[in-house]
Amino acid sequence: MQENSSATCWVGIDVSKDWIDVAVLVEEQRVQQLRCERSVKELEQLAQRLLPYGPQGVVLEATGGLEGKVIAALVAAGLKVLRINPKRVRDFARAQGLLAKTDVLDAGMLALFGSRMQPALRAWPAPERQQMVAWLARQQQLTLQRATERTRLHQAETPKLKKSVQRVIDFFSKELDRLEKEMEAVVAKSEGWQQQEDVLRTAPGVGPKVSRGLLAYLPELGHANRHEIAALVGLAPFAQDSGHWRGKRRIHGGRGAVRTLLYLASWSAVRAAGPLKDLYVRLVAAGKAKQLALIAVARKLLVALNEMMRSNTPWRSRPQQISA
Repeated sequence: MQENSSATCWVGIDVSKDWIDVAVLVEEQRVQQLRCERSVKELEQLAQRLLPYGPQGVVLEATGGLEGKVIAALVAAGLKVLRINPKRVRDFARAQGLLAKTDVLDAGMLALFGSRMQPALRAWPAPERQQMVAWLARQQQLTLQRATERTRLHQAETPKLKKSVQRVIDFFSKELDRLEKEMEAVVAKSEGWQQQEDVLRTAPGVGPKVSRGLLAYLPELGHANRHEIAALVGLAPFAQDSGHWRGKRRIHGGRGAVRTLLYLASWSAVRAAGPLKDLYVRLVAAGKAKQLALIAVARKLLVALNEMMRSNTPWRSRPQQISA
């Protein structure tokens, strides 16, 4: 293996449960293909094998968490790692005329995607942010499981069965209480996070669940402009025009977890007197569908929160802040 600092090199990694497939492209020519286990030791060895190539980036797909260990090992070694939405890669593969799908082909396609699309590199979150993301994911899992058990409780017909289901509900509730205390402790230990949460919580509809979700899932809040932050979350409408035809603007993409939190926060915000409710009422009165009006409120709330974080100032309930 010889290093060529002038040649462009991209690495693609397809992550499976038990192993990973790796493709190394130099000037879009495959120079190495290998498979290794997803153990810490083998991932560290892989990182050392890739470093001499000086890759512009190592591309892998989001696989529901399996990629986390791989990313950690490669980033620790100083490699630039990019996690890409699988749909983007499949669309790219189809555009290249590749319809077949295997682990080896996917690794090569990921490297080719990096070489031709040049995806932007984003800094990986600090360990405390990663831990908060993991806890929030666990909180959602337990909440959904508890909701399922509560449905079963209504369906249960015998006292013994009801008691069995209730015990499971109580267990989930206790676990959720423990998680809540853990997250409170993390925020309290971080002076920056505590200050940011205090600012976010002054906005209508923003409770602890929303504020912590924003801190964990949207580190760009307060650092991006209003258009960038809306696009990141998927609340920026995209044009659907062709010739003289003008289609409806639609939102898509972005960070679904953040968008869901803002949507729920907006439901609460429009129930209380203030500029967000005024905006919602005005849009509905103008003929907008209620759901579209609520999405517009979510976008305005996001933009306001972004400015609050930028200036480190609490919410001000002034009509000029929320303009239609």
